[in-house]
Amino acid sequence: MKLKQLEGYLGEVAAFKNPKVQLEQYPTTAHLAARVLYTAESTFGDIDGKAVVDLGCGCGMLSIAAAMMGACSVVGIDVDSDALEIAQENIEEFEVEEVVELMQASLCHEAASTGSLELDNQLVTPMKGKFDTAILNPPFGTKPGNKGIDVLFLQAACSMATGAVYSLHKTSTREYLVKKAESWGFECDVLAELKFDVPMMYKFHKKKAVDIEVDLLRLQPKRKQV
Repeated sequence: MKLKQLEGYLGEVAAFKNPKVQLEQYPTTAHLAARVLYTAESTFGDIDGKAVVDLGCGCGMLSIAAAMMGACSVVGIDVDSDALEIAQENIEEFEVEEVVELMQASLCHEAASTGSLELDNQLVTPMKGKFDTAILNPPFGTKPGNKGIDVLFLQAACSMATGAVYSLHKTSTREYLVKKAESWGFECDVLAELKFDVPMMYKFHKKKAVDIEVDLLRLQPKRKQV
């Protein structure tokens, strides 16, 4: 499937009806989703015939894109039942129910000892290495109580996927994330610098739209030296 064709189809994916600011629910655009999945498959062969996990799947944009690019199975995980309801409607509209499965779960919880976020290992550990590829557009972690959530999502993705992880992050966090990836034993490449179009969605927004600079990162386990 050609890039423009994929983007055209994804333009029909329904977005959040009542987005929740605490969950940092900003829709992944068809433009971004098409480029992430097209690059993952056409350049690296990481989607077609692969088992894919989509963390923080929201309304299912990346999951549906993965299915359209030939994934043999996709599991979309999100904490929000309202988003998952829309995602299910989208999946049925695109007739990819046999490929895409949705799961309601939270990847993180507040640590009792520190009050900061940590991974929910009861969820993440049993899913270690269960997928070939992970795709995600995680929360940026800018809202109170969400500090570090972007890194935790990425860490969970690296645990669940045996192959590549594709993730969108603020360009300003690049250096920090590259170092984090190295500490986990992963190589981290910046595949593209993109614009994330955030429309006026919440009361505190003053502008009709804001373009946020984001990196498309590809992480993979470092090759062991023989």
